[in-house]
Amino acid sequence: MTADLEKYSFHSTGTDSTSQSFEMFEFSVADLNIQKTSSVGDAVKISTPESTISSNMGKDYMIKGFNFNDERLLNKKWINRSHIFDITMFFRVMALCHTGIPMEDDSMDKLKYEAESPEEVTFLTASQEFGFQFFRRTQSTMVLKEVDPTTGLVVEREYKLLNMLEFCSSRKRMSVIIKDDNGQIFLLSKGADSIIFDLLADNGKLHQWATTSHLSDYAEDGFRTLAFAYRKIGSEEYAKWNARFTKAKTTIGPEREELLESASKMIEKDLILLGAVAVEDKLQRGVPNCIDKLAQAGLKIWLLTGDKKETAVNIGFACSLLRYDMKQFHLSLDVGTKYENQKALVEDILLQIETAYQGCCEGSNKEAPFALVVDGKALDLALRNEVKDQFLRLAVICDSVICCRVSPKQKALITRLVKDYTGKTTLAIGDGANDVGMIQEADIGVGISGMEGMQAVMASDFSLPEFRFLERLLIVHGHWCYKRISKMILYFVYKNIAFGLTLFYYEIYTCFSGEVIYDDWYMVLFNVILTSLPVISLGVLDQDVSADVCLQFPALYQQGQRNICFSWTRIIGWVLNGFLTSLSVFTLSLHSLSISAFRDKGEVADMSHLGAITYTCIIWTVNCQITLIISNFTWIQHLFIWGSILLWYIFLYVYGLLPPIYSSGGFHLLTEALGAAPMYWMITLLVVVTSVLPYFLHITIQRLFYPMDDHIIQEMKYCEKDVTENLMWVREQNNSKTKTRIGFSTRVEAKIRYLTGQLHQKKISL
Repeated sequence: MTADLEKYSFHSTGTDSTSQSFEMFEFSVADLNIQKTSSVGDAVKISTPESTISSNMGKDYMIKGFNFNDERLLNKKWINRSHIFDITMFFRVMALCHTGIPMEDDSMDKLKYEAESPEEVTFLTASQEFGFQFFRRTQSTMVLKEVDPTTGLVVEREYKLLNMLEFCSSRKRMSVIIKDDNGQIFLLSKGADSIIFDLLADNGKLHQWATTSHLSDYAEDGFRTLAFAYRKIGSEEYAKWNARFTKAKTTIGPEREELLESASKMIEKDLILLGAVAVEDKLQRGVPNCIDKLAQAGLKIWLLTGDKKETAVNIGFACSLLRYDMKQFHLSLDVGTKYENQKALVEDILLQIETAYQGCCEGSNKEAPFALVVDGKALDLALRNEVKDQFLRLAVICDSVICCRVSPKQKALITRLVKDYTGKTTLAIGDGANDVGMIQEADIGVGISGMEGMQAVMASDFSLPEFRFLERLLIVHGHWCYKRISKMILYFVYKNIAFGLTLFYYEIYTCFSGEVIYDDWYMVLFNVILTSLPVISLGVLDQDVSADVCLQFPALYQQGQRNICFSWTRIIGWVLNGFLTSLSVFTLSLHSLSISAFRDKGEVADMSHLGAITYTCIIWTVNCQITLIISNFTWIQHLFIWGSILLWYIFLYVYGLLPPIYSSGGFHLLTEALGAAPMYWMITLLVVVTSVLPYFLHITIQRLFYPMDDHIIQEMKYCEKDVTENLMWVREQNNSKTKTRIGFSTRVEAKIRYLTGQLHQKKISL
């Protein structure tokens, strides 16, 4: 993972940022709004011995996923309510429409459950507490212990499971078809309220107004919502439909899914609404702080969710994607408005987009933060060919974007459109099968392993157990990898230019006679043995700053986005550095050997001497050069660098011991010729110092007069400078509060300004 993730991160809120610790908070049935026990109310009550005992008893009674204490429904009192049949069917849907399996609990006279979705476990727990205990399941039957509304007694009823229409992200609903002990056939359905409401019969909307009001309240509180409905099916209708459904299930081929969906639509119609439930899917630990850090690192974050708009907005506030002083633009289609045709719908969306764009571009609003919230139906139109360019033009200038009621195909389409429209690097993170398309479409895919299965993990490039670890993956390892890879590639180019050009210079010097300055073994060992380990240690172990500093200053990540370390200026600079190194190594070695005798007996150097000396200078120079590049030395890097130089002398010694037929010009070269000649060591020292001097002067001037952020941090670490006196610290603190438009730090500042403004208005009114 390199730090070139330039701009966009797509985040799905199925469960990847939530803890998957579900709790049913509220539900609406037969116009009744049932709420959980209010811990806030208990907190303000006066403490008495009686209330303490009662409170302790209540705590003992409460179980995971169920904290209701509403006297209207508990203790079988719901049998005295009006709409008794609707309430009964509501709990039956809760207890029968699922994939759960009962598990015995020896510690209590209750059952525990396992299911494909943690939501279903919550529903089964709640239905059990309200008197509808699901306690046995076979392939064809489901058995409940339920309260008989006529007698108030608990009876055992067996329901024959005829068919199951499974949940999927495109359908956004699940249904089961059952037959009770009286031979009546029912379809029980649960799903997204927008889907269920579209399937209601004219006589099935009795509770729709109250349920819609309750759903709006639930969504505004940040809860995930589902609607429950049912219908009674005649025997003839079912027999006819079941034949078609069975044929679709036994079909083999690409048309199977289409046939199943067509059959499902035939039976999932004319439903009667029963009510809705609100489930809290708690936010994972560290999500707001993670998003804050990613925002400071320069990433623009989009939230793609299947939740209602109100729920998505509250999640946005909870995870710091939205803030209180942020101006929100909502793209939606008015349910009460009747449009003549599709053209009118498109014109309405285009008008909303243009109005929002003009609002963003006004001079007085250019510095203000903006958020774009798009609901499902508006998103369908916004992604059409005639609208998508205008939509993307608006979306990319907003600081945060939230798309609601998004299908898996739309997630993938949005990712692809943004990637193509902006040309930026994109990352998608999700945890479920509905996120696979988005993960595969993005440049970088991250899968969250959890209770939603392993499909997202298997399709991703990286796998994380929790969302908060994305912070370290990008800001720490992303930054490190970018710096390491940039340095490694540039150094690799440098050392090969420095080595290769000496061969070219010698050809010019010998008038292209075909003679080679180096022994064949020297050529083989250069990249394979003598310079490979140091460059590997640079690419694997180097750290310009510590992990804590990366997390403290996420703006360091923007070095990769701006491509500071691998720009054309850097590339050309290293090419020139390699050229200067090769020129100084060859000319100084050649000139030093030409003007004087090589040994004290007056012997002059021959071609084997020149080749060995030049090669020695190259080995020393490129390995000393890498010491000026490495920011954080470890014993491994010291071993690789100095060991590579030592290995050259060991090779030269061993090579010289071989018979001349094998060593040719290298026979006793080190022991009798080079090692005994002071000129050899003096030339090596002179050439190495001269060759690395230009780069040493460059980094000295840069650190003194044009320091980068990591240079300043290194000086503060190793020179023990006061942190508070440094301008970078002040600058980055200001950036995290003003330039960052989203995130926890800006949200806190915005909240303070919001409350201060409210207090000021109250003072004026008084």
